[in-house]
Amino acid sequence: MSELTQPSAPRRFIGGQLLGSSQLVLGVILAVLCIAISIAAPQFYSEANIIAILRQCALVLIVASGMTMLIITAEVDLSVGASLAFVGCIGMAVLNSTHSLTLGLLAALAFSGAVGLFNGLVVTSLKVNSLIATIGTMMMLQGGVYLFTREAVQNHHRLAGFTDLGAGYIGAIPLPVVVAAVIFALAAATLRFTTLGRYLYAVGANERAVRLSGVRSQGLKLFAFVVTGLCVGVAGMILSSLMNAGQPTAGRGFELTVIAAVILGGTSLLGGRGSLLGTLLGVLVLKVIDNGIIILGWNQDLQMVVPGIVIIVATFLDIVRNRANVG
Repeated sequence: MSELTQPSAPRRFIGGQLLGSSQLVLGVILAVLCIAISIAAPQFYSEANIIAILRQCALVLIVASGMTMLIITAEVDLSVGASLAFVGCIGMAVLNSTHSLTLGLLAALAFSGAVGLFNGLVVTSLKVNSLIATIGTMMMLQGGVYLFTREAVQNHHRLAGFTDLGAGYIGAIPLPVVVAAVIFALAAATLRFTTLGRYLYAVGANERAVRLSGVRSQGLKLFAFVVTGLCVGVAGMILSSLMNAGQPTAGRGFELTVIAAVILGGTSLLGGRGSLLGTLLGVLVLKVIDNGIIILGWNQDLQMVVPGIVIIVATFLDIVRNRANVG
């Protein structure tokens, strides 16, 4: 029996190593994409285009940082796109009424945090599957934003600080990129260096064991939902600044891009495994592909097709990786 079982161990180890090197693979894919697109369209490396890519990456990375923490706990939030649009409309309406950037930001964060809290309570207290719960929230938000406003909420306040949210710079770096870097760093430090981060991984890996150890797993999941919601609030205000309006349709498909980037980065939908470095690489790959589609003059509807393909492929690879680890 030992002669039969012994050779299988190296195969599991090698398979696990290859499947676990998703960050390295993503890095290679990113480099190949950049080289290929730049050969076909030299303007890819222009300063204006690079800044445009970074701004788009920043929006996705802000929400993906929270989503990574949430998916690590084996939950997911499909309402982030609808919430993003609603946040922009609410923030702009408050800015127009008060002419205060602080109040506009607080209103946006309060609303998005409340959405995250609502989702978390439905999942943890009512025991509704997070996929179903957040689809329900998404539908309520998509309808609710049209009850709130039938059209885009235009900028009537002319606050320079609001314009800087999306178009401003700190030195040579766009402000949205700085904000995304700060949120990314805080989330990464939390997951890697704190007890809270270890508990989030543990909840996703074995929630029952966490409960038996005396830790409130529901509170940890609630925390991840609220953090994701707050990240949506930040991204929603930056997006409304870039568009100079609150658009009820602004977040369509955004949740797919965020989830695709997180899964592509190696975070398991089953929970308990993932890294923000992988998420960052996933965001970069998706946004470089989007940018390539635009500058190469391809049909821009492909920008919605790519995340769908990525979700299917990345989920399949996650299943294979889990089987390799179990086997």
